[in-house]
Amino acid sequence: MEKNKSFLPEKKSKWRSIAVFSIAIVIGLGAFMAKESSIVSYMSDDPKSCVNCHVMVPMYNAWMHSSHREWASCNDCHVPHNNVFNKYFFKAKDGLFHSSVFTARAEPEVMFMRPASQEVVQNNCLRCHVQQVTQTKYDGFIASHGGNRTDRQCWSCHKEVPHGDVHGISTVKYNIAPLPTDGEETVVPKWLQESIDKE
Repeated sequence: MEKNKSFLPEKKSKWRSIAVFSIAIVIGLGAFMAKESSIVSYMSDDPKSCVNCHVMVPMYNAWMHSSHREWASCNDCHVPHNNVFNKYFFKAKDGLFHSSVFTARAEPEVMFMRPASQEVVQNNCLRCHVQQVTQTKYDGFIASHGGNRTDRQCWSCHKEVPHGDVHGISTVKYNIAPLPTDGEETVVPKWLQESIDKE
């Protein structure tokens, strides 16, 4: 009871009702934002949760048409795998940065990974492709084989893996998300729907 007294103004004070009302607004807005942003979906490994942000649709669609789709989800490449705490800490840190940028509509036309994300992706490339990177049989007849494979980032050569060779939010016109974000509205463009209806 003592904590309650120190946290809220006295019961007879006019500020108590304002404080309670303000706290209720903050909690209500927080719950509404958590529901609207599908915050629980980000705890999963489902790649479809990445397209909750509309700017990720081109990246998701490019990944869907890549060979990596059969073996790796978004989290397999973009979060650390050294321990579960680091995985979710990195997801939360990166997710909060992304959501603040996307909410402020400050996303660039072409997105690039920040240095921390580059390190994570590079480590995951090496984790999955360790056999190709460390084949010593090539060292004898391919000059600087080891250095070429470990001293550079994998995507300095493999630029198209797994998100294609053309990057940018508006590079693919009429990108359709795999899950509609609004149940009332269709994600199919009007011109495409008319074409479908004609058939």
